[in-house]
Amino acid sequence: MSYTLDEVSFLCENASVIDAAATNLEGTKKGHLRDVAKLQAQFGEYGRAVAELLNSRHSGKLPGEWLMDHDSAQQATPPAVAAYRAAFLKERGVDLVHDLTCSIGTEGQAYAPGTYVGSDIDASRVAMAQHNIAHPVFRADALTTTTTARVCIADPARRAGGKRITRLDELLPPPQGLLATHGELAIKCAPGIDHSEWEGLACVVSLDGGVKETCLYTQGLGTGKRAVILNATPEGLHTDIIDDDLDEDELPDAGPIGRFLIDPDGAIVRAGLVRYYAAREGLHQLDPRIAYLTGERLPEGTSGFEFIEMVPMRKLKAAMAAHDVGSLEILVRGQDVDPDQLRKKLKLKGSTAKTLVVTRIGAKGVAVLCGPRVVSTEGNYAP
Repeated sequence: MSYTLDEVSFLCENASVIDAAATNLEGTKKGHLRDVAKLQAQFGEYGRAVAELLNSRHSGKLPGEWLMDHDSAQQATPPAVAAYRAAFLKERGVDLVHDLTCSIGTEGQAYAPGTYVGSDIDASRVAMAQHNIAHPVFRADALTTTTTARVCIADPARRAGGKRITRLDELLPPPQGLLATHGELAIKCAPGIDHSEWEGLACVVSLDGGVKETCLYTQGLGTGKRAVILNATPEGLHTDIIDDDLDEDELPDAGPIGRFLIDPDGAIVRAGLVRYYAAREGLHQLDPRIAYLTGERLPEGTSGFEFIEMVPMRKLKAAMAAHDVGSLEILVRGQDVDPDQLRKKLKLKGSTAKTLVVTRIGAKGVAVLCGPRVVSTEGNYAP
């Protein structure tokens, strides 16, 4: 639940008192109601807002001193993703961006002074952003002209009526309205948005194995498809980029299974770049319509499964007994199989750990029995 402007002012003016109060709370699910009661007793009519703030900070995604509510914290762009976008735009000579839907200012963290301005239709979020970041922030509708910046960033609503939006023309505000009002755009969307009709660059970004967004850049900023894989390592953030920069005859055809089976990062799959990644890494698909890859090596920084044997679905139980399987990671793609139900049917009684990949090759459903997940030794990091 968001705040009133009066509540935002109270939270700003009483930051140190609120921080002190937080140290006396239980901070557990079981003690949540007692914590809320304590805050209401101490802060009166502002107790709810204080409780919301402290609970929202538990996500750890944003700086601990920031103002936020539950929704804005959950919707916040991860700093690493925002930093990649800022670097991408800087490489293209962009010296000022206007974030049309800045919310509480999470995108602004990635920009140097004088290179970012934010606005939002929600007055309370504007007030929080003004507290959180050292950039100009004001209230405005994203579909009004309020900027001279060459590039604008927009994050339209991703849900309507409780359902996730998957079509570009259903976003709120719609891309056509944004394009009619502004110049070059970077439109942040949910990872699963259908970007097949987009004429600019569709960039799908993952962070530590989770796909975070699809960002649609207008043609002046790029064209084609890109997958960006970000992974935190002890040495810092590792960035891997896959572009659609190969001709069709350079892409591998599907073929027989090799030593390893690899499930590519979700950004590669969502961006439609499985074959491009396969070409770069010397891999190929088992089936041209299924994203699993295979080959004789695990690419740097990835994990996969060492192949044991193909098992007919009707002989799975016997195969599990023959291989002394006691625990089983089950992955499914291209088949209507519930992993939990299948695991129960197999009644595993062995002592070894294995992986079962249920998929299809052509029209035939197959089960690929593999060893447990292993991590590549080629690099010094793993997702």
